[in-house]
Amino acid sequence: MKFNNVRLLVKDYRKCFDFYTQKLGFEPLWDVEERYGAFKVADGIEGLAIFLSDYMAPVVGNADEVQPVGGREKSMISFEVENVDKTHGELRGKGVSFINEPTDMPGWGMRVVHLRDPEENLIELYTPLQTK
Repeated sequence: MKFNNVRLLVKDYRKCFDFYTQKLGFEPLWDVEERYGAFKVADGIEGLAIFLSDYMAPVVGNADEVQPVGGREKSMISFEVENVDKTHGELRGKGVSFINEPTDMPGWGMRVVHLRDPEENLIELYTPLQTK
């Protein structure tokens, strides 16, 4: 197997596409007919994509179901950044809301901050803690 991407299934494609490109600053690789977008998140790989959930639901047999909301997360997207505090300030300046403030997590070996995309997907930004 070869990893291709993590694909988020979304209801409001344009709002999510704009969030990942305009707010988080990801380079778009694909923006197809308001239903599929992909972003460069690392050298040489696509890594993250969004797809309109109404196109995926019939394929997997759950077109009559609604997307779950209001529960505990089952997934999270994590991105390493050079400096969590600086990135936090830059994104806040672009209007991004955060769940918490940058926090050292010594047991994890990183400094972290968390936010949600427009469809409530949990995102973690982190910087490894310097070891002495």
